[in-house]
Amino acid sequence: MTQTQHRLTEVRRVLEEKNLPALLVMQAENRRYLSGFTGSAGALLITPTRAILATDFRYWAQSAQQAPDFTVYPAKGGLKDYLPGLIAEAGGPARIGFESNTVTVAQYQEMQQAAPQIEWRGVNNLIENVRAVKDAGELALTQKTIDLAEEGLRYLLSLLQPGMTEKEAAWELEKYLRSQGADAMSFDTIVASGPNAALPHHHPTERIIQAGEPITIDWGVEIDGYHSDLTRTIVLGEPDAKFREIYGIVLQAQLNAIDHIKAGQTGKEADAFARDVIAAAGYGDNFGHGLGHGVGLAVHEQPRATYLVENGLLPANAVLTVEPGIYLPGWGGVRIEDMILVKEDGNEVLSHFEK
Repeated sequence: MTQTQHRLTEVRRVLEEKNLPALLVMQAENRRYLSGFTGSAGALLITPTRAILATDFRYWAQSAQQAPDFTVYPAKGGLKDYLPGLIAEAGGPARIGFESNTVTVAQYQEMQQAAPQIEWRGVNNLIENVRAVKDAGELALTQKTIDLAEEGLRYLLSLLQPGMTEKEAAWELEKYLRSQGADAMSFDTIVASGPNAALPHHHPTERIIQAGEPITIDWGVEIDGYHSDLTRTIVLGEPDAKFREIYGIVLQAQLNAIDHIKAGQTGKEADAFARDVIAAAGYGDNFGHGLGHGVGLAVHEQPRATYLVENGLLPANAVLTVEPGIYLPGWGGVRIEDMILVKEDGNEVLSHFEK
């Protein structure tokens, strides 16, 4: 059984549980995960016996090469134009699931107009929950992205010095990683120095990096579609007492979470292992985001470890970030982020850059 066939079998099992005879898939990472197709446009229609990839002329040859387990359906026009033929090709199922968490209102209206006879049923995170459990090939690619990302930070730290700007530091890191085999950065690299380190999603500026201040670096690379996501907070020169205090609390919170997270816990339970440490130290209001998220074909995916929303159980073999932080406006902040493999009897830390 090929990797694609194994994944289709798992999705079909879930569809049977939900009493759904077919599923329409348009979200890019889900489409790639199930078929292997990397093109920018297309839709999958999956039934118990058929797996069809609809895409336009630009990708007919590519789809045949990348998705040999799928029948390629030549899509002409927009969704509303080719959807009736695609449904007929699949045998005309009367009820079809769709990705309610990503399908737009406009797309849903097109689906209804093109096939009013269909009972369209929204499903939330169906494939994303399957994707959360990583196989050996996915884990090997993920480790490759982590190893390269850590190599890049070592390179940056070898030349980072007071007087460089945040933008210069971010560019040196990206330039090196691209030259060493990264297909892309996982996201816009964050280099946040001094007071800017209090901004979790800061964009690098022309601010000059200075000695003795917190510098948060959040970065990751993409290789063959898979991502890494890491964060370190450093100081050039001698850290002061305030930095040592905040850094020590964040590190203690992170290590406590890493030691206690395991499969079968809720995301809120996992989040609490770090949040309770920070709150006990008096900085609970300064840790406003969730503890972590899954990483794979998307840099933010299932599962989620957060106090902000209700969420399901952490599955075994999920890749999860553990990234507590404390943010103090006017001073700066500290965030430390590693990636772990969640297991039933604990977890395995996949990133190893010194802290």
